[in-house]
Amino acid sequence: QVQLVESGGGLVQPGGSLRLSCAASGFTLDYYDIGWFRQAPGKEREGVLCTSSRDGSTYYADSVKGRFTISRDNAKNTVYLQMSSLKPEDTAEYYCAAGAWYSGSYYFETDYWGQGTQVTVSS
Repeated sequence: QVQLVESGGGLVQPGGSLRLSCAASGFTLDYYDIGWFRQAPGKEREGVLCTSSRDGSTYYADSVKGRFTISRDNAKNTVYLQMSSLKPEDTAEYYCAAGAWYSGSYYFETDYWGQGTQVTVSS
């Protein structure tokens, strides 16, 4: 069965950190570009970061630059989103996606979506 499963969300205080995981099954994640997206209540889904499987180049949304990073563990067929210095405005449902990242046009063509994991930043 082909799927992406996110985990690691939860409640964290402002300034805290969380690491989200995105585990793939049924396909090899390393062959795909990876995107992390988020959607807050009442807002459109937005791209957080997208990374290329070919050269590792990564696009970061301005709102997360310097605070969020991505890493891969190919042995576990898993990617991670490390989030630090979290702010209340980071509260959202976070989704990972596997597909193709077209950096020239800032477009991510998704082949697979995860089901999402909730991140809530609140004191």
